[in-house]
Amino acid sequence: MMDKSEWQTSAGDTWAAEWRRTDRSFIAVTDKLIERTRSFNFSQLLDIGCGAGELSLALGRGRPEVRVLGVDVSPALVTAARSRAVNLANVDFDLHDAATWAPPAGFAPQLLVSRHGVMFFDDPPAAFANLARAADAGANLLFSCFRSPAENPFFTDVARLLPQAPPPPPPGTPGPFAFADKDRMTSILTAGGWESIAIDPFDFAMVTGAGPDPVEDAVGYFSTIGPAATAARAMEESDRERFLDRIRDLASRNCREGIVSLPAAGWIVTARRA
Repeated sequence: MMDKSEWQTSAGDTWAAEWRRTDRSFIAVTDKLIERTRSFNFSQLLDIGCGAGELSLALGRGRPEVRVLGVDVSPALVTAARSRAVNLANVDFDLHDAATWAPPAGFAPQLLVSRHGVMFFDDPPAAFANLARAADAGANLLFSCFRSPAENPFFTDVARLLPQAPPPPPPGTPGPFAFADKDRMTSILTAGGWESIAIDPFDFAMVTGAGPDPVEDAVGYFSTIGPAATAARAMEESDRERFLDRIRDLASRNCREGIVSLPAAGWIVTARRA
């Protein structure tokens, strides 16, 4: 599973080049998080693991009076985010690990958000403690993350098509499923200085194909992004073509009204600085 170092290199480079596809795949999560931000009052916002900036940009456009700062460890993703924000004076991006990030002078966020960007910390309690120190008194935290692999056909249906499916990661390993366990996540946030923790399930569709040929678009998605793509690149050509044919069949079976999507399952988490 991906760790921080991969986001700083290959994974970050791929997601930066494919930000249109990755933003599209997470559109339901982005919309849900934006909806939930309406419950909070804030004039300064931090986006943790901001990626190519979609959530920061959407919030900055919708709230021009709010100062928005996104942080990410990937140079390529931060470069992409900055290029997309050239016309938004209230949105900035910082190349930094949120686990050790220190706020610039005059910045103390009242709301900290993340769209699936908090699951890669090497030491999660320490990372959330650092974020609590940087936040304003009484600040709120809002983020999304994946539930277990078994609840996410978006991952498991594709992994089963590989010649040898990768073993599941050990529980708690940094990566997409690091926060699948609610009790563990509650313990991490509490140790990091957060209270009033609420963890709600959120089921959504990960869009992987659209446009004139959504099935082939989905094949392109799965052969470019994620662990299956990494495995496919290492295959012999004949094995790779057979794998892509299996992806093509999976995409065809999940194509409805010109959109290919697979079920995904996440948590929406809120907390307040203790």
